[in-house]
Amino acid sequence: VQLQASGGGLVMAGGSLRLSCAASGSIFSIKAMGWYRQAPGKQREFVAYITNSGSTQYADSVKGRFTISRDKAKNTVELQMNSLNPEDTAVYYCAAESVSSYLYWGQGTLVTVSS
Repeated sequence: VQLQASGGGLVMAGGSLRLSCAASGSIFSIKAMGWYRQAPGKQREFVAYITNSGSTQYADSVKGRFTISRDKAKNTVELQMNSLNPEDTAVYYCAAESVSSYLYWGQGTLVTVSS
């Protein structure tokens, strides 16, 4: 499975960004897709995921502000990020979990929120 993320950039605090991730390859093996992020000097952390059935889960820090969605026909997953604050600044990584629980990673996309 190959994952290609896009949509990062620079935004003012309070603004919005939308990240997108396209999956290719053995997509039949994917059971869930999601996003993680890694801020400077910190460990990578979970942000949100969505299963094939549409179930979602979010980190407490983004609940109510971020929305994950998936288009299975297009093999994409998107992350709508609203009310961004400087603490959201990080490299965001797309991930896909296979039916055997293997985690595939895409390249990161940088999100910078200025105060």
